[in-house]
Amino acid sequence: MKFLDDLSRHNLEYEMTELGEKPFRGRQLYKWMYSKGVFDLQEMTDLSKQLRQKLGQKYGFRKIDVIENIQSKKDGSTKLLLELDDSNRIETVILRDGERLTGCVSTQVGCRMGCSFCSTAKIGLIRNLKIGEIVRQIIIMNRLLSEKNEKLSNIVFMGMGEPLDNLDNLNEAIKIILDENGLNFSHRKVTVSTCGMADELNKMYEELDSPVNLAVSLNFTDNETRQKYMPVSRKYPVEALISTLRNLPLQKRKRITIEYVLLKNINDSQMDAKYLVEVLRGLPVKINLIVYNDSDIGFNSAADENVLAFQKVLLDKGFSAFIRKSLGSDIEGACGQLYARYNKKI
Repeated sequence: MKFLDDLSRHNLEYEMTELGEKPFRGRQLYKWMYSKGVFDLQEMTDLSKQLRQKLGQKYGFRKIDVIENIQSKKDGSTKLLLELDDSNRIETVILRDGERLTGCVSTQVGCRMGCSFCSTAKIGLIRNLKIGEIVRQIIIMNRLLSEKNEKLSNIVFMGMGEPLDNLDNLNEAIKIILDENGLNFSHRKVTVSTCGMADELNKMYEELDSPVNLAVSLNFTDNETRQKYMPVSRKYPVEALISTLRNLPLQKRKRITIEYVLLKNINDSQMDAKYLVEVLRGLPVKINLIVYNDSDIGFNSAADENVLAFQKVLLDKGFSAFIRKSLGSDIEGACGQLYARYNKKI
């Protein structure tokens, strides 16, 4: 059986022509799924009963169940544990910052990037998420929020996995998210975060019609240290990554977000801040300083005074630098904490 929510809009149209139907039937399926959030053929009432029966013999939809819903007592953020139809599990998070509601979306079950300060890396890569599995996280979050007459205002691909390591499915998912006949988000409200896969970054910009926002998890400015904690630097050294960023076809007035997770006694000194200034000089960036959440994997939060001193160095050199509060930390839904019990053995 084929899953309709594994298919792009173009492929849905193709599948319908293979069945002897008109291509617009594919567009109808697409709108039911992504504009109306319906994943049951019997509810697709503008398709004839005969067509629904024919589709049901060959096609289905992936099963995605919410098996845990945990709400932060600190800030109201919500972490959802989702079970996929193969029993693998992922986490997705609704980050609540005042009236701003951001959906933090996963792109893989696990991750193969191996960043030593990230809990997801402990899993390794189990598999890539399909197109519908990516998009449906947003639909599930919005369905939950609709009970309070709320909906997501922003989407960030900062959940489990490295988005650019699943680039083809990511790009198709983004197209659905931006499409007025899909989820109808503005490209200004969607951000893709990467640990620095430079070649894939170029490809993403080449293939997307509407450029989304970009966040780069840099964290270290010299190759030796970055390779120690972020193995991706072995293939994409800092110099290559920065060179790629300088040559991206950014829209006017758009800036790249540089994410810098501050780790106690590792990358949180004023000298580290000065190195960061030199690396980023001349780039259109804003810098998010992320206070690490203490964990059981050997890393600790930078001291408050170090965080403020780090920020001051950047501000004094004319950079926009913000200290980002950690949302959902008490439910292990914050930066670096996502670690789904990815199958029933855990």
